[in-house]
Amino acid sequence: MKVAGKLQRSHQDIVLASPVSVPYKRKTEQPASYFIGTALREMLAAAGLEKPECDGLMVSSYSLAPDTVVSLAETFDISLNWAEQVQLGGASGIVGVRRAARAVAAGDAEVIACIGGDTFIPDQFAGLLGRFSNFTIDGVTPYGCGGASVPFAMLTRAYMETYAVAREDFGRLCILQRKNAQVYQQALLRESLTMEAYLSARPVAEPLGLFDCVMPCAGAEGVLVMQEGRAQALGVPYVRLLASAERHNASRGMAMPLTFGWRDFRDDLYHAASLRPEAMDIVQVYDDYPVMALLQLEELGLCQVGQASRFLTEDSFIPQGRVVHLNTSGGQLSAGQAGFAGGFMGLTEAVRQLTDQALGNQLAEVRNALISGFGMINYNRGLCAAAAIIERAEL
Repeated sequence: MKVAGKLQRSHQDIVLASPVSVPYKRKTEQPASYFIGTALREMLAAAGLEKPECDGLMVSSYSLAPDTVVSLAETFDISLNWAEQVQLGGASGIVGVRRAARAVAAGDAEVIACIGGDTFIPDQFAGLLGRFSNFTIDGVTPYGCGGASVPFAMLTRAYMETYAVAREDFGRLCILQRKNAQVYQQALLRESLTMEAYLSARPVAEPLGLFDCVMPCAGAEGVLVMQEGRAQALGVPYVRLLASAERHNASRGMAMPLTFGWRDFRDDLYHAASLRPEAMDIVQVYDDYPVMALLQLEELGLCQVGQASRFLTEDSFIPQGRVVHLNTSGGQLSAGQAGFAGGFMGLTEAVRQLTDQALGNQLAEVRNALISGFGMINYNRGLCAAAAIIERAEL
């Protein structure tokens, strides 16, 4: 049963600052701890903080094991009042920041570093995919199915047949995001993409082609969470966290779900932020595959169900006659997917945009941003959905 107004209480006085994206590498021999540690060092330097002043650490990584967030504290020589390890795939960034915000508000910690980071060592990657979950080990891998492309191919086909969507509709999203990536300094894929190239790319799992799939890589993303007064004292640019929400296993019992939880909390999310979906200037959706970007736009109320592709051009996303800046860094489809760091990419990019620190792709006159995450795919569904709304702080 839905509890009315459960998100009405906002994250009052909680802000995000010092966004960092450790440059992605296609291949590496460095462990996940290297990328996470690099992010922490750069975040603290950007805020003018010493290590003892960071008393909270939240980490998300699928390749960190057997290390954990507390063993990282020892590695990094920091002492913590609060530690959290969030393993929710592409929802980890928003959920981690959400929990960190509550910890700061409760006084459990003053400054919390929230970091997603992973390595990509090719010889180890296939093994990680095969051990993703017990469901994968017992129900999928023995039949020769590995990775996420098969379930997302089924989901893409179901979406196409349900809403009369063609491959070209997904292609426009991929081309739009590639254009955004051409002005984002850290994207791994910056060459232009045409519809002809998209449609003729080698097949991966029908109807998915090469450009429907993210490029795995190594890297890290992160932000600092603190009280607004602390950020003001430090003199660092920051954004206000207005609202956040999460939902898990929302599509239970559905054979091939086309809904994953965002619509369950979206009204409360917008109410808590005192904003409406049509007021969003920037929207950063989790885009491991194009179909998921369209589903998030629809479930979050940016457009009607099954209609997202109708508002996409190769240059813009234009719902209700208004241009909305979508996945301004090119998203994972162009920048790359550094494991669970992909769930932080939308956050770090949105914070940079709203604090005028964008990496070569700064937008003008943007006031707020909606960020969503999605994660933990099993054979026919993802299990975790999350979203947050942030706004520019006028200093």
